[in-house]
Amino acid sequence: MGGERPKIGLALGSGGARGFAHIGVLKVLEEEQIPIDYIAGSSMGALVGSLYGVGQSPAHLERFATLFRRKYFIDFIVPKLGFVAGVKAKEVIRMLAKDKKLEELHPPVAVVATDIKNGERVVLRKGDVATAVRASIAIPGIFVPEKVEDRLLVDGGVIDRVPVSVVKEMGADVTIAVDVSYFRTEPELNTVYDIIMQSMDIMARELVRVQEIDSSIMLRPIVEHSSSLDFSQVERLIERGEEAAREQLPEIRRCMETWKENNDERFKN
Repeated sequence: MGGERPKIGLALGSGGARGFAHIGVLKVLEEEQIPIDYIAGSSMGALVGSLYGVGQSPAHLERFATLFRRKYFIDFIVPKLGFVAGVKAKEVIRMLAKDKKLEELHPPVAVVATDIKNGERVVLRKGDVATAVRASIAIPGIFVPEKVEDRLLVDGGVIDRVPVSVVKEMGADVTIAVDVSYFRTEPELNTVYDIIMQSMDIMARELVRVQEIDSSIMLRPIVEHSSSLDFSQVERLIERGEEAAREQLPEIRRCMETWKENNDERFKN
C-alpha cells in the first residue's frame, strides 16, 4: 500500500493557437517523470491531448506545431453554419491520429464538445478520434458544427473551458489544469473573427473562476496578449508552457506527496 501513488489527471483547456502551450507542459511532465494517467481536453486541448494519447511524443508534437500552416487546415466556404467547412482539418487530424479510436488511446483521453442544440456538455470517450477532435475545435460561427449521431457539436470551450470535472470523473486524484485563455480589456476588433474570439475569451473568464477552485494545480502559461488565431508564435507558446510547468513542479510534487501521506494514514487506521 505504501508504494501507491495518486492517479494524475491533466485538464487541457481551449484557446486556439495558445493551446500549443500544452505541448510545453507535456514536455516538462515527461522529462520530470510525472505520470499522466488521464487527459481531458477542450478544443485545442482535445487536439494536443488526443495526439499525445495516440503516441505522438512531445517532440513530435512540437515539430508538427512549428510546421503548422493555417492553409493546411482551413477550407473556406460560403457562410451558412460557419465560414470553415472543417474537412481539411479532419483529414489532417485523422492522419496524425493514425486513424485510431478514443478507446485505444493511452493514457485514456476524454474529448469535450458542446451540443449547440440543447446546450449540453458532451464528453466523448469512444469512437473516431478525428471526428471527436473536429467537433471539439469547431469554434461557433467560424467552423461548421460537426454532426455526431443526432447531435450537432461545437467547441468544448463554450461550456467547459478547462475540463477539470471530467478528468476527476475519469478517476484522477490529483488534477493539473492548464488554462491558456487570455482576456484583453481593450482589444483591436477589426473582423468578425476578432468579435467571435473575444466573445469566447469573455466566456472563459467566467468559467475558469469556478474551475480553478476545483483543480489541485492551475497552470496559466499565457501572461501576455496572444491572439487565439495567431499561429506565428508557436515556439514562444511552447516555451511558455514549459516555463509554467517548471514553476509549478514543487506544487505538483507536494500535492502528490500529500495524497500519498493521507492515503497511507487511512490505510493504517
